[in-house]
Amino acid sequence: MNTRPYEIRWHGRGGQGAITAAKIVAQAAYLEGYQGVTTAPSFGAERRGAPVSASTRISPEPVMLVSQVERPNAVVVLDHTLLKYQEVTSGLDREGWLVVNTWQHPKELNIEGDFNIATADATRVCLELGLRVAGLTVVNTAILGALIRATKVVGMASIDKAIRERFADNAIDVNLAAITKTYEVTRLQKRR
Repeated sequence: MNTRPYEIRWHGRGGQGAITAAKIVAQAAYLEGYQGVTTAPSFGAERRGAPVSASTRISPEPVMLVSQVERPNAVVVLDHTLLKYQEVTSGLDREGWLVVNTWQHPKELNIEGDFNIATADATRVCLELGLRVAGLTVVNTAILGALIRATKVVGMASIDKAIRERFADNAIDVNLAAITKTYEVTRLQKRR
């Protein structure tokens, strides 16, 4: 029996909401009955646009580890320009998922590895829906649609409930619409 938690590593830039997305997935997993859920942020100088990462662990058993994920089952990239850094895909599990916010098809990314790739233009979805905060397009909730479609790590109903618990009434509908639309436009490429 595999007791290793399902681990997700998130890569984005300051202000994109990678840390919030990690927390939403953990909350959704908890709502589904998982006993072990943790999130851990990682960032240097706190400034908008600087690379940031976060980790989410999900397990049916309690999880005592809160460090950064080194061997993720999935990596979510909120800004495709971060793919130039080797550490983004480092340690990604064989047959795991790389989920990228980009207009490109998975084959166009030309990324080597024994993992699957999912792409979705979450930025375009958010622009179309007017999902902006302080003048910035925030893709963190939208990319959850691609993560759910690729990995099925949590269900849409749990994400829906987590969004409703986390956001104010005026932000709920637009965030849920962004997740649904991104789910629909996600393109999958399985390596095996």
